[in-house]
This record gives sequence, C-alpha cells and structure tokens, in this order.
Amino acid sequence: MARKSSRDRLSNEINAGSMADIAFLLLIFFLVTTTIDVDKGVLVRLPPWSEDDPETEKLNKRNVYSVLVNANNELLVRGEPADIKQLRENAKEFIANPNNREDMAESPQKAIISLRNDRGTEYGTYLEVYNELKAAYTELRNAESQRRFQKDFAFLSRDNRKQIIQAIPLILSEAEPTDFGEEK
Repeated sequence: MARKSSRDRLSNEINAGSMADIAFLLLIFFLVTTTIDVDKGVLVRLPPWSEDDPETEKLNKRNVYSVLVNANNELLVRGEPADIKQLRENAKEFIANPNNREDMAESPQKAIISLRNDRGTEYGTYLEVYNELKAAYTELRNAESQRRFQKDFAFLSRDNRKQIIQAIPLILSEAEPTDFGEEK
C-alpha cells in the first residue's frame, strides 16, 4: 500500500480564507439592491411655527362645513348624521354652492372644511373621511380646469394651476381631537 504524503493530505482541505470576503460582498450586494417600502402617511403642509398667538377671526357659520367623527366611527356633518359614501358629493355641493343656497358657502374662496375626530376613531376611518374631503376639492378643481382650459388640473401649467387654486383653495382645518368617547 502506498503511503500518503503530507502534500496529499493538504489537497483535501478547502481554503476558507476568502469565504468571509464573499459573504461580505453578498451582504453589501443585497443591502444595495433591496428596497424598503416606507409608509408615507398623509401628506399635509403645516403652517410655520410661531410664538405669537393666532389671530381670532369671526367666521360666518354659513361658510363652515364641520365634519365630526366619533369613537364609533360615525359621522356628524353640520349637526346631522351622515354616511361616508355621500360625504364627497355633499362637500362638493357645499363648496361650489351651484344653486346659491343660503345654508351653503358664499363662494369656494370662503368655504372652510372643519374636520374633528375622537382619539378613539380608527385610523382607517380617519383616512377615508380625509380622502373623501380632498377628493371633493380635486373633482371641483378638475371641473374648473376643464371649463377654463379643457384639461385636467394635473396637466395644467404652473400659472394655470395657480389660477385654479385661487378660484378653489383647499381650506381644510383639523381641530384637536377629543378624548376617547368625549364629544363636544
């Protein structure tokens, strides 16, 4: 029987010196190529911080469209129970006031949507109500831009967009939420 030399024994081993390098390169590759989805939430531009007390302005009740969402996710719109399904159409009618009714906004520039919820309101319900109110403004702006420029609002030039925004400004006021189950 032939003897194995020390050289033959070494050839059976695997050189693991570069394994750490390969693992490190794979780690870097996956970190660089992987995307992480981030929840964006509701994009709202807040007013700048000020140390001064805000000016109090007496509002005409006619121009305020108040939406209250309680802890049971029920809506109260201008003192009346309402359904989320009709919220968009009712808000559009309030803002535009096509029939010049005395109980609706004088003009789109003076219309104010006031949204107030309870701390017990589900986040999904809050988002649904918020989206319906913003959609009302989006539809009104699209209709106005179609009337003036025969294009949807999203496809207008910057100057034309400013004109539409001045005609139908989005004024959505969010009040401080009430404590769980407390309605004022």
